[in-house]
Amino acid sequence: MLIRAGIAVVFLMWTIDKFVNPGHAAAVFKKFYMIGGLSNVIAFVIGAVQLVIVLAFLAGFMRTWTYGIVLGMHAISTFSSWAQYLDPWTYPHLLFFAAIPMLSACVTLWLLRDLDTYSVDGWLDTLRAKSMASTDTEVAEGETVIA
Repeated sequence: MLIRAGIAVVFLMWTIDKFVNPGHAAAVFKKFYMIGGLSNVIAFVIGAVQLVIVLAFLAGFMRTWTYGIVLGMHAISTFSSWAQYLDPWTYPHLLFFAAIPMLSACVTLWLLRDLDTYSVDGWLDTLRAKSMASTDTEVAEGETVIA
């Protein structure tokens, strides 16, 4: 849960930036993703979609999908900054190295997603397990259940 919350804080800041400063989002898309001409409306749409994904990720909802999408977004962001890693001593390139442990955290979280029980999906899994257990105990003695 703590890894998920830490990653979500970073993503929420990047998401909020698309609403507060869409020009910055356009500059980032142009410089790092080679996508020029990003309008404010497109920045807002990307921000809205990203916000839904990040909030679902933060809640631990649809873990396989949301953890994977966040991992993918961060991997693209990390690898698209490759030039900054080659010149770490030029300001602010050294800050880009913080993306590497966060990428490791994203990979770890995705690999261990089924163990992330402090999440919406973890709570739903617990409810399903309790429901299955109560169904099993309701079977009368001597009855045969075919599953």
